[in-house]
Amino acid sequence: MKENDSFVYHIVTRKKMCLGQVIYFDNNQKNSLYHFFFERENLNSKGEDFIQILYGHYTNEGFRMEKENAEVAMKYVGQTIRAIREVIVEMVRLQEYPEYPSRLSCLYAAKSYKDALKWKELFDSYNRKVLQIVKLRIIGNVFEGDGSLLPKEDGVSFSLKIEQAREYWKGNVKNELPELLINGKIEVVEIIENFSA
Repeated sequence: MKENDSFVYHIVTRKKMCLGQVIYFDNNQKNSLYHFFFERENLNSKGEDFIQILYGHYTNEGFRMEKENAEVAMKYVGQTIRAIREVIVEMVRLQEYPEYPSRLSCLYAAKSYKDALKWKELFDSYNRKVLQIVKLRIIGNVFEGDGSLLPKEDGVSFSLKIEQAREYWKGNVKNELPELLINGKIEVVEIIENFSA
């Protein structure tokens, strides 16, 4: 991790940014990753969550679920496995690398426009709408990681996920999916591309 004054690129997905816009990130400010994984609820039209659905539909004769309930279950499981990953990664950061920006309290960026395009391609593959690519000036802390080293979204043991998190926090080694975690003062200095009106 380094503290610097430099330029990076950011993929904008939720709300367009404006030229000259300034954002401040510190450890007390939560980002959209935090809100998505830790505050979002998945409920069916009856207001039931996955656990209520599970207990309400399980019998000794088997388990059967309507389409709506199956969709709630799949969203819940996907969100939960990612939240578990982020909790484990944050736990390792707090214990071993407390000076690094938190993945839950930072802005994600790329070192180069080419790397930003890699992220855009990935977002497009998940049908995640990309609004802009912007160039940012940062005065703050930067950690360069490799997203491919994050704990996988699978059922392996938590101890293995902790080891995967340690590999991630060692920094960008493989350079497969480079990502920058940035905090501090962040200013939009250029709108590189707009993808929608």
